[in-house]
Amino acid sequence: MAALILALVFSVALGAVFIRPESVIGILLEKIPGFKIAADWPQPFATIILQVRLPHSILILITGASLAGSGAAYQGLFRNPLADPYIIGVASGAGLGAVGAMAIHWPEDLLGYYWIPVGAFVGALSTIFIVYSLARVGGMVPLTTLILAGVAVGTFTSALTSFLMLNSDQEIHRALSFLLGGATMSGWQPVLASLPYMALGVVLLIFSGHFLNVLQFGEEQAQQLGLSVERTKIFIIVTASLTTAVAVSFSGVIGFIGLIVPHLVRMIWGADYRRLIPLSILGGATALLLADIVARVLMAPRVLPVGIVTALAGTPFFLWILRRAKSEVFW
Repeated sequence: MAALILALVFSVALGAVFIRPESVIGILLEKIPGFKIAADWPQPFATIILQVRLPHSILILITGASLAGSGAAYQGLFRNPLADPYIIGVASGAGLGAVGAMAIHWPEDLLGYYWIPVGAFVGALSTIFIVYSLARVGGMVPLTTLILAGVAVGTFTSALTSFLMLNSDQEIHRALSFLLGGATMSGWQPVLASLPYMALGVVLLIFSGHFLNVLQFGEEQAQQLGLSVERTKIFIIVTASLTTAVAVSFSGVIGFIGLIVPHLVRMIWGADYRRLIPLSILGGATALLLADIVARVLMAPRVLPVGIVTALAGTPFFLWILRRAKSEVFW
């Protein structure tokens, strides 16, 4: 939590005009009822922080928390440390739904912004339904066939998204930066639109920690312990898909946060999902804020899409995990 607060303060402080961290803290505390602080900063600083930088940083925070929480849930569900929110095509389906909503009408007010996560969630759930239908064998859904079906459907939805963008008007081409993980939408409206979905998804993910612990014994053993395995799998997939859809809706496709953060948390604090998921949520928010800081200062005054930074940092880490997987038993 301390690391998250520090990352948030520095994320708000950095920009074309650097604002001292103590001034940032003072401006934020000034808005809390009961705090009286003597303002020793120029008045435009408050406008820059409260109207531009703070909503952007909170949107990045929400995205990182959603991706890491859902990544931890997927890793527990598949009992595989290489799993992440994109493993069964959920992110691709959510991206297609979000771009489809933008293609109908680019949001200009709060009501318009609410349609983007709805479109992303519908796209994610539709993808899950198709993948589940393709992977079902009798009354069971083997995880191997589920992953294979997810790869195929995810590739197909990505192609549809590209086709939609190529045949759109000029307005939808703004979605290109969005799909690169640009988090280009500004102001408080995207934050207010995504926060209810994110809060619901995070609470449900934390609630699923006990079920994920039981699933680590294997599906047959979990069934004997009284867990309804198929219902639990559906519950976790839908919940993780909701949080993934929130992340994709306003920040685009940002890879590796859902893979790296849960893996590091597991290495440091263990594999109890009652702790792993909350710690991954905090860690994901912190990690993506730090990645966003790097994206803004690396080629300043130009701003890189944060998805590029996470990909550059995450690919070597993924290869390291893959190398370890050849010689170690993770579960």
